[in-house]
Amino acid sequence: AGLPFLLMFGTLTAWLSQAGIDKTSIGLFVLTGTAFTLKFLWAPLVDRLPLPIVTRLFGQRRSWLILAQVICISSLVGIALSDPTVNLATTVLWTVILAFASATQDIVIDAYRIETLNENEQGAGAAVYQLGYRLALIAAGAGALILADAAGWTITYITMAALMAVGLVTT
Repeated sequence: AGLPFLLMFGTLTAWLSQAGIDKTSIGLFVLTGTAFTLKFLWAPLVDRLPLPIVTRLFGQRRSWLILAQVICISSLVGIALSDPTVNLATTVLWTVILAFASATQDIVIDAYRIETLNENEQGAGAAVYQLGYRLALIAAGAGALILADAAGWTITYITMAALMAVGLVTT
């Protein structure tokens, strides 16, 4: 869950700054974080709405998690293939889609963890979640910046999309 979050804010900010995008435009990217603030609005939908075919195969939680992760991966590839110096609106659009998919992923992960673990396992489950979140932040932060310096932003965001595939396979 930490991977797309940092890629939308800190890492993307570095890319936009390096690309010469003005600070006001970069600052407006913070508004994509609104999805995380408002996720309570669609959480009931995620709780109750079954996804055709996928819910029968994987269950309610995992089907939504798969959907969110596929959209996160697709959005990261979309960001990778966009050029903010040529069409900033495309980068913004992919970032907004990523924000909503990532916020949905957060909803599902929390619900799945709470429903799956026994009460005496909740603390350990939250700790493992935080460990994964922090490792993902390191990968999406320092790891992405080092990779961008060596291989460029397109390769970096495609690599981060591939890292998101680890979660998809786990799901």
